[in-house]
Amino acid sequence: MKKICLDLEIYTYQIDFVGHVNNSVYQQWMEIGRTKLLEAVGMPIHAIAERGFVPILVQTNITYKNPLYLGDRVRLDLWLSELRAASAILDFRFFNGDNTLVAEAQQKGLFIDRETKRPRRLQTEERELFSPYVVSEFSANSNRETARV
Repeated sequence: MKKICLDLEIYTYQIDFVGHVNNSVYQQWMEIGRTKLLEAVGMPIHAIAERGFVPILVQTNITYKNPLYLGDRVRLDLWLSELRAASAILDFRFFNGDNTLVAEAQQKGLFIDRETKRPRRLQTEERELFSPYVVSEFSANSNRETARV
């Protein structure tokens, strides 16, 4: 099974008045991760839209464990913990340069028809593209195959 692994930068505009990375930045990083996942499975967002459907988010949960500061290194690991007919659950883990878990998150996404805005089931061949990234649970230091992007 695979996971997406991204190295991310921290910029001054991402720092809040407390002096650490603002909570909203994690959601931006998750969007980057989702985009990279779609690219990795060969279904970038423009290609999905051309097929007449799009992914949307219906839920986001983030647990912050440790702060990140300007100058820290950030690694984002991402995989699918569940893939259903028209929805998916994405799991995210954020680590600092010392490989300390700084946050974990989960998002539920739904595929919808662009015209009707109703849920749209993935076709068998589409599901097969995502299946390598479906993993029930990854440990923080998993040796499973990683798609570094």
